[in-house]
Amino acid sequence: MTPAQLAILAILALTMALFVWGRFRHDVVALMALMACVLAGLVPAADAFAGFGHPAVITVACVLVLSQGLQNTGAVDWLARAILPRQSGRAGSMLALMGLGALLSGFMNNVGAMALLMPVAVQLAHRLDLTPGQVLMPLSFGTILGGMTTLIGTPPNLIVSGFRAELGAGPFAMFDFAPVGAAVAVLGVAFVALVGWRLVPARKAAAAEGFDTGSYVTEARVPEKSGAIGQTLRAFEREIEDSGAQVVGLVRNEVRMTAPHGGRRIREGDILVLDADVEALAEALSVHGIRLEEQGGSSEEDVPEDGGDAPEEAAKGEGEKPERKDPARDEDIVLRELAVLPGSTLVGRTASEMRLRTRYGLNLLAVSRAGHPPRARLRTLRLKPGDLLLMQGPAEVMADFINDTGCVPLGERALRLPERRMAMIAALIMLGAVGVVTAGLLPAAPAFALGVVASMLLRTVPPRQVYSAIDWPVVVLLAALIPVAGAMQDTGAADVLARFLVESIAQGHAVAALAVVMVVTMFLSDVMNNAATAAVLCPIAIGIAAALGVNADTFLMAVAIGASCAFLTPIGHQNNTLILGPGGFRFGDYWRLGLPLEVLVVAVSIPLLLIVWPL
Repeated sequence: MTPAQLAILAILALTMALFVWGRFRHDVVALMALMACVLAGLVPAADAFAGFGHPAVITVACVLVLSQGLQNTGAVDWLARAILPRQSGRAGSMLALMGLGALLSGFMNNVGAMALLMPVAVQLAHRLDLTPGQVLMPLSFGTILGGMTTLIGTPPNLIVSGFRAELGAGPFAMFDFAPVGAAVAVLGVAFVALVGWRLVPARKAAAAEGFDTGSYVTEARVPEKSGAIGQTLRAFEREIEDSGAQVVGLVRNEVRMTAPHGGRRIREGDILVLDADVEALAEALSVHGIRLEEQGGSSEEDVPEDGGDAPEEAAKGEGEKPERKDPARDEDIVLRELAVLPGSTLVGRTASEMRLRTRYGLNLLAVSRAGHPPRARLRTLRLKPGDLLLMQGPAEVMADFINDTGCVPLGERALRLPERRMAMIAALIMLGAVGVVTAGLLPAAPAFALGVVASMLLRTVPPRQVYSAIDWPVVVLLAALIPVAGAMQDTGAADVLARFLVESIAQGHAVAALAVVMVVTMFLSDVMNNAATAAVLCPIAIGIAAALGVNADTFLMAVAIGASCAFLTPIGHQNNTLILGPGGFRFGDYWRLGLPLEVLVVAVSIPLLLIVWPL
């Protein structure tokens, strides 16, 4: 072996050891490996950061932004409500939840899909009389399996496609992964949903993080053509009971009815007074498309109840602040939870008196009050010290309002309210980008970049949120390891490793070599980042195929599948890490279900690879 080959292999071995050790973040380790290659002369200094312009890196970043749009607009909430059964047993419910997770993961970031469905999984566990972990682990594995079905489903697929393009064969198409990946995902989901979930240890969940603000009282209007029209209040409550929300009042023709009779039928224009936890509002509002009364403005003017100007004291602390004629403008709209302090200028005043909408451009969406729920309409409710307010409006204006009134913002939580029109726009943008790639009109990177531009222009993802939606450690990890993988090829180290695996383990048998590549990829994915594993194993797989004189596509697909099968540890994939606390798991709990699932994946995928991508 040459000195350059020894150097790159030493750097690679040390990098893998650091990944497994876990003392440093994955992106830091990747940068260390890149800098070591530069200092050793293995990567030209001028090309050290060329990976940041790699199509795979650009595509990953863009997909993360588009996923944020699906999350912001509540598109997944609508889909979950339409697909998940309400009265099915354990097997049917598990199958539906995992199937939805796998479907979403094929077209959006699988970590985002997991995060969106985690609350649904916890509610489902309660209904099925299971521990949260017994539903969360199957969901995690289902979202990981779903990522192997499309080009954009998971970063390893994009990396594998990039290596194929460098071979001169062109990148893989959007659904080239589907014949094998979809079959493996379907069988894997079926196994876990029907049998495998019983192998998950029933552990008590760790204490929940964050804070409990109690339930909010809010008002939701029944719009024209809503499915709720004609239903009884009792039937409507049955549909929203899974969200934990309940109907505590009804406003019809400006007359409020407290505790209305369950047999009363809902009419168009009725305002339902709901009592719900703020995080459950999204699910409750997705039923029949009801909409918060104050969200996005209303036809009524924000004027005091007596019809005159606001009291003189209402101007205290507000100076000569001009009224905002167009409060939404082009600013980013945010949701914030605010606490009313005893000395706040809000105490004793109503939203109408303060002219929240015309003066500030803010909407009061809901109020949480300890002791007893408020009985007045939101716009006429006199605020008290200790009230919690759910406010909506431009971020900068919200900050001014907090300073002017002496409120205290609570710790930020991922709050979202579904909006059917925006959800449809976000879904169409994602489908459009996928369609452009599938039709071969544009490569993946520019197609999804166009989707990001459309998301910003149509505000499914506000421009301010674009950069926070990107998982920068993953981007840095990919961009740093791509030149390192190139150095393995340029120095011939990948060919050396390939020959060792072929001659010592596979002994020249192509099918055995294929199995070795897949199993090694799976093992490494369990102890280090799956994108890093794909970047390291792709040049080795290409070298093995060249040494055996067989189809490199078969081996690249084996790497893609193996990199999407991190089921043995909580550190192999972010989804497994997400459920560690909520599921109350220990490090060694994952292999009980993960090992049989990985054996199933190998047994199914090897024959399918030989059929779909013959050697």
